[in-house]
Order: sequence, then structure tokens, then C-alpha cells
Amino acid sequence: MKKKILGIVGGVGPLATMFIGEMIVRHTKAASDQEHLYSIISNNTSIPDRTTYILDRSNDNPVPVMISDAKKLASIGAELVIIPCNTAHTFYDELQKESPVPIIHMIRETIRRAADQGAKRVGILATTGTITSAVYQQACKEFGLKAVLPDEATQAKVMSLIYDNIKAGKKTDAAMWSEIDRYMKDQACDRVVLGCTELSIVKQEMDLEDFYLDSLLVLAETAIVACGYELV
Repeated sequence: MKKKILGIVGGVGPLATMFIGEMIVRHTKAASDQEHLYSIISNNTSIPDRTTYILDRSNDNPVPVMISDAKKLASIGAELVIIPCNTAHTFYDELQKESPVPIIHMIRETIRRAADQGAKRVGILATTGTITSAVYQQACKEFGLKAVLPDEATQAKVMSLIYDNIKAGKKTDAAMWSEIDRYMKDQACDRVVLGCTELSIVKQEMDLEDFYLDSLLVLAETAIVACGYELV
């Protein structure tokens, strides 16, 4: 298989962008620099917030900026694109329509992985924008899985962790995470998807078990294989 150049529409958020870059390097089977995946990262932090736009709290549309970034990446050699932001996949069809190259569907691949692991009841931890757009719920329906969502109080805690901790450059609030963890496990989920790339940072900081399915890691591994490389 011919090796492909990977483009990353990043900045959504910036720490998650750097994290997936590291994931791709660490999970690619390579014995030298030259055997690693060729990637081009656009860490565009000016992309408007996806959740505030979805919830009609802002008129700043992130889609044209992401389309522009995908086109720029393709113009300098990217043959495949990933967007390390779950909420951005609310606009997947529009983004793919305008992108000159294929975009991997992060959410569909994550739920595919849950199904492959035998899950039936899948908890979804994500931004309120992602929950509202129902992209994970739809993916679960496609794969015959039951999507389990947090209640209002737990969702507020998830949003606080994402915006007040990780996006603000702070460490995970361990006590708050413990409350989220307890609630989701009480719902008899087989797996819980970390459906926000900032929650991937929480997984690393808290050393979470495999009960938590990391959408960012799924995206990294899918991209490695799709670009013609082997996983470690």
C-alpha cells in the first residue's frame, strides 16, 4: 500500500492537537525517523468554538475556517485529513463535501471500535454541543448500540472539566472526575466513550482504565493504518 501524507486540522483545542501528534508517533511501528508517518499539522487556534455555535450562543461559524484549513493542507500535500475534535464532526458532511481529500469520521470509527469490543450500552462523555447534535447517538444507532447520556448535573461537571480545567491549561479536578466516573458506572455501561479530545487529556492524567474508550486514540490508530503504516 502506498504511504499517504496525513493532514491534521488542529487548534480544536491546541493541547489535544499536540497530544494526537504524539499518539501517532508512539503508536506507529517504526525503527527510525524515516519510517514514521509524514504528517502536516495546522494548529489554528482561531477556529471559533464549535459548541457555542451549535448552541446558538455565537454567530461565529467554525465551518468555513476548517474547510479553509483542510484545503490548505491538501494544497501542500496532505492526502487524508483528520480533525481531532469530536464536536467538529457535527459538520462532517459539509466539511467532507468541500474538502479535496477524504476526512476520517472520528465518531463513527470510535463507535465501530466499541461495537468490535462487544459493547452494547455505551456511555457518552462529550461537550454539550456534541450531545445536542446527537452525532454519537446516531452512530450508536447505526451500529446497534444503546447510547447512555449523563444527566444534567453530570453533564455540567463534564463541561466544567473540559472548559475550566483542560482548555484553561489546568490539571484535572480529581474530585469532580470521581463524581462523573461514579455516575457513568452506575448506568451499567459496557464502555464509556471519551467523546471530547480534552477528555483524552483527562484519561492520561488520571490513568483511566480501558473501560473508557478514548476517541482521540481511536482516531490516531485509524489514521496510521489508513495512511499505510502498521501499529505498534
